[in-house]
Amino acid sequence: MAPMSFPSLPELAQQLRTELAQKKFVLLYAYNGTGKTRLSVAFKDEHKSGDERDTLYFNAFTEDLFHWDNDLQNDRERVLKINHDSRFFAGLGELEMDNRIRPLLNRYADFDFRIDTTEWEVSFSREIRRQKDDGSFETLREENIKVSRGEENIFIWCFFLAIVELAMDPEIEAYRWVKYVYIDDPISSLDEHNAVMVAHHLAQMLAASPQQVKAVVSTHHVLFFNVLCNELKKSRKYFLTRDAAGGFLLSETDSTPFLYHLSSLVELHQAMQSGALYTHHFNMLRRVMEQTACFFGYAKWEECIKPAPEADDPNQTGYKRVIDLMSHGDYSLYEPREMLPENKEHLSRALRQFISTHPFSPALFGGAA
Repeated sequence: MAPMSFPSLPELAQQLRTELAQKKFVLLYAYNGTGKTRLSVAFKDEHKSGDERDTLYFNAFTEDLFHWDNDLQNDRERVLKINHDSRFFAGLGELEMDNRIRPLLNRYADFDFRIDTTEWEVSFSREIRRQKDDGSFETLREENIKVSRGEENIFIWCFFLAIVELAMDPEIEAYRWVKYVYIDDPISSLDEHNAVMVAHHLAQMLAASPQQVKAVVSTHHVLFFNVLCNELKKSRKYFLTRDAAGGFLLSETDSTPFLYHLSSLVELHQAMQSGALYTHHFNMLRRVMEQTACFFGYAKWEECIKPAPEADDPNQTGYKRVIDLMSHGDYSLYEPREMLPENKEHLSRALRQFISTHPFSPALFGGAA
């Protein structure tokens, strides 16, 4: 099936709502920088009118509803502040959210928390085991700790899941307005093991949801996406990319096996051939090399870089530095920008050598790399 083309995010958001009239779930795989977060906002805005809403969403903006007060003066009372103006927290004071969040959080973390609904803040604590002078051990409780960024993210994620559970309960008035749940990349700071756990848990929760609550999940994480696809077999599955004109392409992946690293590689090759190379293509190249390194058992992704014998940099550091630099930084996360000519040459040389030194089928690239 040929990809569907959309000139802008609002048109794409409308298509997703149309899909959800027939399907309960839509799963989207897309690279970082494609526009997943902005798509979630466009989807939410499709039915936003005054105070009227129909979408409960999780994305980077959800995480921004929380911010740290690190008590810089005394360095003791460190708390995570809550933006109480958001409808996200509509039932916080009455619905005993502590008791709803804690069982979810205990799946992933070893710290505890307390929500103060008067001051609108969260304090964290952790039990530590310490050896005493006589050799015995005692358990102490550290209060008002500052959790790591990954721990903060998993707390916010569990907060969101607790609200999703409320939205699925027809007896709860505070979240009865929710018709759609839109989740964008909830696992940015999780390792592979926790990514599988989160995906499995999310799929179980969505599968048990009432028919009237529909869901979209978008991610750049291949493993997370694959777990969801396996768990939610009747979902609609798409690969979301950008075209050279700045529009959006939605490729259906249900009918044939879809290997994302090969699709990425073909797209990179086509972009190189046409000269339409953008900064986010460095992200794609690195991701393909990471997946290839895992398949071949390499210790590091840069082992996939094999410079030509005549190159001045036999230790691969030159290409690694360029790919590292260009696949990180703010410029790779927003609107795609065309590369400078020298960067196009760097990527093209690295890509040609990568394709020629690994046993990919020439048929993928029209018979020539």
